[in-house]
Amino acid sequence: MLDREGFRPNVGIILLNARNQVFWGKRLRTHSWQFPQGGIKYGESPEQAMFRELHEEVGLRPDHVRILARTRDWLRYEVPDHFIRKDARGHYRGQKQIWFLLRLVGRDSDLDLRATDHPEFDAWRWNEYWVPLELVIEFKRDVYQMALSELARFLPRMNHHNRFLRSGVRLRRNDDDPQDDGQDAEPPESALGELSHSGDGDGGALQQAARQEPPPCGH
Repeated sequence: MLDREGFRPNVGIILLNARNQVFWGKRLRTHSWQFPQGGIKYGESPEQAMFRELHEEVGLRPDHVRILARTRDWLRYEVPDHFIRKDARGHYRGQKQIWFLLRLVGRDSDLDLRATDHPEFDAWRWNEYWVPLELVIEFKRDVYQMALSELARFLPRMNHHNRFLRSGVRLRRNDDDPQDDGQDAEPPESALGELSHSGDGDGGALQQAARQEPPPCGH
């Protein structure tokens, strides 16, 4: 299903854990990493397509996540001709996407890369929010940066004092002290060029897909 300009409607998913780290998946049989994404079928709303793709690609159900935000408009990227099937060249240009920011309310063990017979990923990890774009296939990088930048202000506020409050210690705060609530997050200068390893020990388990098939064209 293409629009008049040759773009296929699609959804992208940024899935957060409790530390505001994002699900980062390695595409099957490639060295590229990306967020879950997939096409919108005829008659589906973007939200319906998002929940379907969420289950097909990472095995999660609607009750495993909470929607925090979505992009206001479509974000588009063009696919180079050598990635397009010959019979689609000339009228297929690429994808237009609505991006969703989700919070995982389930457990890491709820994720399943083999939820279907056609897995998209063969490994995953938790990564810092500003993902290393050099690991993303080149023609998707601008859309990733736009989606991350637009949705960053909806990142949940991190409460770093919970461990003290649970132990019965009350903290004093100077009302004049500035607070960083994470609402206006901006990427650090080095964030787009370095792979973060801080999430390796926190549920970023590698999973192997049951079958290996080439990724669908233009996905």
